[in-house]
Amino acid sequence: MREWLVSISFVVAAIVPALSSAAEPLGCSEPIPELFRRVSPSVVFISAVAINPFKLTDPVGTVAGSGVIISADGLVLTTSHLVFGRRAITVALDDGRVSQARLLGADPILDLAILRISVPPEGLPKATLGDSDSIRVGEEVVAIGNPFGLEQTLTRGVVSGVNRVLPETRMSETLPLIQTDAAINPGSSGGPLLNRCGEVIGIATSVLIDAQDIGFAVPINVARQVLPQLAEQGRVVRPWLGVGGKNIGRELRTILRVPLVNGFLVETIEPGSPAERAGLQEGDLPITIGDEQFLLGGDIITTANGQPVDQPEKFAKFVRSLKVGDTVRLTLYRDGETRQVELRLPERPILPGDLPSDGRRLISPPLGHRVGRRLHY
Repeated sequence: MREWLVSISFVVAAIVPALSSAAEPLGCSEPIPELFRRVSPSVVFISAVAINPFKLTDPVGTVAGSGVIISADGLVLTTSHLVFGRRAITVALDDGRVSQARLLGADPILDLAILRISVPPEGLPKATLGDSDSIRVGEEVVAIGNPFGLEQTLTRGVVSGVNRVLPETRMSETLPLIQTDAAINPGSSGGPLLNRCGEVIGIATSVLIDAQDIGFAVPINVARQVLPQLAEQGRVVRPWLGVGGKNIGRELRTILRVPLVNGFLVETIEPGSPAERAGLQEGDLPITIGDEQFLLGGDIITTANGQPVDQPEKFAKFVRSLKVGDTVRLTLYRDGETRQVELRLPERPILPGDLPSDGRRLISPPLGHRVGRRLHY
């Protein structure tokens, strides 16, 4: 019996170190104070002048946030809502030096922007970009930023969720975000979310109003895809259809018992868009089912370029394949009849809803809003 217990103890002793090494990747056990000392010099404080021409008193204000240096030649990655449409953008480095910044490009939809600052003779510290596709729920992360103007603040937490999609955001397609309980407060926007190796896996973008320990970051792999366009063209070039809505299927038709078909229900149409010029009809009859609201009465897109779009992923995949200048042929269902329309897609312009209103990005989603989000294309 004693020999059996001794054998078990040897097995447990061999397994425990193996489990520890699996949970903690090799080379990522650096103490957090050392990680902060190493990475924080690449995190900057950003301030800018915001002018609101519609305010009769005090139309000029300032906004502040964070950013991270991603290249030795002076590229700073931050959020669009902090710098887009602003004036006199300045960047303060960790050592106290202040530099005027030039906005190279911004994308309000992904909430990302690129600045360029001058490079001092001694050079600039830069952060290392990681792989946001490899993160796991429960993985430890830290965020560095300047909340409420308190420079170089570190908060610690875990990855609370991945592929989070915030409701009612103006996006041409859903943007999966990283959710974390590491505190992200106003002023932290634009700062990096780091893994335990000190690599940037996300850019802090938004927080939930009236919620504690719920913050979001744009995955760094999403930023990687658009950085060349932002730096070289000043924007992300994407086609514009101009419709917003939801996919409907058999379940909704069964509940409503009205003449509907499977497809993409057009609920809203953006003014001046190709969809408006082609005569598409938007919804005008709000109906709430459970915690979901639908605007019925609009066209239902059943096929796009001859392919059925009767499932959400099919329509999203179709839209992702489009380019500026493409011709799109849609089959529409309205009042029991079908018709064909053809649209030529221009580049999506900056729309009024894209413009920032202040230096923060706060989201207040309705409770229970989990499925059937309205998508904009």
